[in-house]
Amino acid sequence: MINIDELKFDEKGLIPAIIIDSVTKEVLTLAYMNRESLEISMEKGLTCFWSRSRNELWLKGETSGNYQHIVSITADCDNDALKIVVEKDGPACHTGEESCFYNKLWQSDSKNEFSLESLMTLIEGRKTDKKEGSYTTYLFEKGLDKILKKVGEECTEVIIAAKDNDIKETIYEVSDLTYHVMVMMIEMGISLKDIHNELASRHVIDHKVKQEKMT
Repeated sequence: MINIDELKFDEKGLIPAIIIDSVTKEVLTLAYMNRESLEISMEKGLTCFWSRSRNELWLKGETSGNYQHIVSITADCDNDALKIVVEKDGPACHTGEESCFYNKLWQSDSKNEFSLESLMTLIEGRKTDKKEGSYTTYLFEKGLDKILKKVGEECTEVIIAAKDNDIKETIYEVSDLTYHVMVMMIEMGISLKDIHNELASRHVIDHKVKQEKMT
């Protein structure tokens, strides 16, 4: 752990801070902090920035309610930039977008960005905006019983592939299972954040149990 005195603020007394969503790992915004705003952030556990346009401190969410609860603050190798991981109460951007980074400038023709969040959005779209010929839409039309049947079938396929020690086939079947579980989650109104929060709470409990065993 380093301390605040080791950070390198620029000639205006500022340091750039990259804000990251703790759940999606998406870059939410790039802002600036001075020593005072950083100290406030660390004291309150909420992001507080220095507004270069207004020349004043700015506690994110103070007017909008979209507070950013700090999980961790990490300096880069030169101690002149910060990465701040947060749990957000609402959109990071004043426009209402989840992230300030939404104006795409260039996209590769051969490579695509992928995330479980984007897949969930795609699957959900097949339920709200039904597409003819879509297998996902078909599952939603058949309902929960059909979806659960597929989840069960895929669980069995995973077990068989793993029992045979077939790595490639196991990866394939786990992917199939993951997809069908995500369809089930959407049908039941369960989000990835719900799962994230549950796993995070178990991690804390497990950590405490380990500490108790050591004492």
